[in-house]
Amino acid sequence: VLEEGIRLRASLEGGDDQGYFDSIYAADLPSRAVLVYMCLKEHCNAESQCFPSQRTIAKETGLSRNTVRRAIDDLERHGFVTKEQLWRSNGGRSSFLYTVR
Repeated sequence: VLEEGIRLRASLEGGDDQGYFDSIYAADLPSRAVLVYMCLKEHCNAESQCFPSQRTIAKETGLSRNTVRRAIDDLERHGFVTKEQLWRSNGGRSSFLYTVR
């Protein structure tokens, strides 16, 4: 579903979806990491930051939450994503803030 949306958006904009993701495709990453990267990019604002929950990423990609966690770890190790824990006003954990490169 996500990949179809990316292809559709690129074709409507006259762009090439392969060109947009050249660096991620060139890296030695498992397909789960590529899919999660695409999902994160779809959520990003103008500063290349987003904060979808791992549950949201799992739902949108069709991956399990554990697989999403492993994919994010892969992306962090390869320098494509950094994450920062966000906190609620009551001191509880919220989602992560992802910065996507």
